[in-house]
Amino acid sequence: MRKENTRNLIDIRDLSTKEIDDLIKVANDIILHKEAYAHKCDGKILATLFFEPSTRTRLSFESAMLRLGGKVLGFSEAASSSTAKGETLADTIETVSGYADIIAMRHPKEGAPIVAAKKSFIPIINAGDGGHNHPTQTLTDLLTISRKKGRLENLTIGLCGDLKFGRTIHSLISAMVRYKNIKFILISPKELRLPEYMIKEVLDKNKIEYIETDNMEKYMKDLDILYMTRVQKERFFNEEDYMRLKDYYILDKKKLSTAKEDLCIMHPLPRVNEIATEVDEDERATYFEQAYNGVYIRMALILKCLEGRK
Repeated sequence: MRKENTRNLIDIRDLSTKEIDDLIKVANDIILHKEAYAHKCDGKILATLFFEPSTRTRLSFESAMLRLGGKVLGFSEAASSSTAKGETLADTIETVSGYADIIAMRHPKEGAPIVAAKKSFIPIINAGDGGHNHPTQTLTDLLTISRKKGRLENLTIGLCGDLKFGRTIHSLISAMVRYKNIKFILISPKELRLPEYMIKEVLDKNKIEYIETDNMEKYMKDLDILYMTRVQKERFFNEEDYMRLKDYYILDKKKLSTAKEDLCIMHPLPRVNEIATEVDEDERATYFEQAYNGVYIRMALILKCLEGRK
């Protein structure tokens, strides 16, 4: 099988800034003119290969392809696939490449999408690999920030919670450092701080201003964006550590008392206890809108990855 003209998305850094801006532009056009895109993928098939549980990401990919007029096949957990019988990821990918036109894959192991891309002769989109990357969530986040704030520059962004294992955090930082005058407030307990390689290879390398703290309230008044994350039980080896840290930060109305009126509160979802439900009624709560935006940016991405393919 030929592998020419195959465009994959494994890491947000695979996309140039112009490509990101173009995807946001297309997603905004889709939101305004949905009917114009209803048959763009007629006759095309998306395979959703989710070796790790997911609700929003998997369903938003499926919704995206269906809204483009295409079809969907796949599985939602590893136990539903032949990997449960011992089949290798490489063999699964090479086989499914003959059944579909594009693959969206989530896997618990970091680097799995790279392996998949080497064996696939159709585009691979990384829908999350372990604690490493989640580029389509980042595109969703960028679309949301752009729509709410009208810009991707001149922003102070608070990242709160699990910064160590949070793949959404790692991908978002890697994308935002490209834009002018970005400052990060990194809010986490010491056990869940941003990995050193992210500090050195992304923040320091790009001369990005940042503050590491465990105090959310201290910097609340300075934030344009507050990006909350859950402490991920599935990333912990020790149940005791998880129980100790899982409710370290809980955002409620009281903590928002000093926040800007136009603060944008984001969360990749699912949430557990880290945002009180009383915050849902606050006009600054953006996380459900953020989830809706995921469909449109994934529509734009599917179109880009299939561009020029017969």
